[in-house]
Amino acid sequence: MVEVALSRPSREPVPLPFDGEGLAFGLPTRRATVRLARRLGAALAPGDLILLTGALGAGKTFFVRALARSRGVAGPVTSPSFSLVHHLEGGDLPLIHADLYRLGDPEEVHHLGLRELRDDAAMLVEWGGPHHEDLGGGGIELILSLDAVHGRVASLRPLDDAGRWPHIARALRRAHAR
Repeated sequence: MVEVALSRPSREPVPLPFDGEGLAFGLPTRRATVRLARRLGAALAPGDLILLTGALGAGKTFFVRALARSRGVAGPVTSPSFSLVHHLEGGDLPLIHADLYRLGDPEEVHHLGLRELRDDAAMLVEWGGPHHEDLGGGGIELILSLDAVHGRVASLRPLDDAGRWPHIARALRRAHAR
């Protein structure tokens, strides 16, 4: 009888090659996704903008929930698909979680006041790409995609000016090197 040792999927984000300025991580398990969210969350500060992109079911809200928990948010973290904006309170960093999927007109985004809220909180916006400038520009795009080899892949890249990207990228690399 031949015994085959089955390896368990990594509980850590797996660094992947990335073309251009950015980082990519394979996320073979939910635990790996949580760990990447924690690492990103630890690097965030008021004014930071993260635009989350990915197909339905790619894990955008799951990622935000893990990030919020890492910053001490104990209350529910659900998709803001219908309410559009959730203020995630109780943690050590104010977080705004928005979902702009249903908005098409920049005026609708303006009326939400997100640009002004960004001064005092880190902002996590699902489907925010088309409204990037209406949110004040800058920030980081986080693309979550399903992948046959890695389960999920998270690709991060700076938008516009690098802003705080060098600090955040260094923190993610350093956390992975430990």
